Amino acid sequence: MSKRIVPLTLREANDFVEQWHRHSSRTSNDGGKFAIGMEHNGQLVGVAIVGRPVARLLQVPGAAEVLRLCTSPAAPKGAASKLYARCRRIWQQMGGTTLHTYTLKRESGASLRGAGIHEPSAEVEPQQWDRPSREREERDIYEQPKWRWTEHLPEIPTEAPNE
Repeated sequence: MSKRIVPLTLREANDFVEQWHRHSSRTSNDGGKFAIGMEHNGQLVGVAIVGRPVARLLQVPGAAEVLRLCTSPAAPKGAASKLYARCRRIWQQMGGTTLHTYTLKRESGASLRGAGIHEPSAEVEPQQWDRPSREREERDIYEQPKWRWTEHLPEIPTEAPNE
C-alpha cells in the first residue's frame, strides 16, 4: 500500500473538490499559491489547495490559507493530517510565516491536531458574503459557525549549518 504526495494544478485539485467535498465547491484561481494531492495505490484520494487568505484583514505578507482540504472515501486513515502537515512544510519552505485554515464548529478538528495544530485561534461567527459592492450567491455553509486555526511558522535558515 503505497502513499505519496504529488503536485497538482489548481484545476486538478478543484475537479477533485467538486467531486468529493462535503460542503464546499471549487476555489477561485485568484490568489492560488499551490495545490497538492495524495495518491494511494496509484489513485488520487485527497487534495489540498493553498492560497491567499480570504479574509481581507489576514492578507498580510507571509500569510496563506488552506482554502480546501478534501479526501475521498478511499483515503487511508490520517490522509488529511498528512496533507495539512505537508502544506505547512511547503509554505514554510517557500518563506511563508503564517498558515490559516477553517473548520466548521461541528467538525472535530482531529486532522489538524494530527498535523500538530492543537487549538483553534478564533471563533468565526456566521455571515453571508454578499455585499452591495460585490454580489455573492447565498449559501447554507455561510450560516455555519466556524473555527479559525492559525499556525505561526518558524523561519527556515537560508544557509546550510556548515556554511
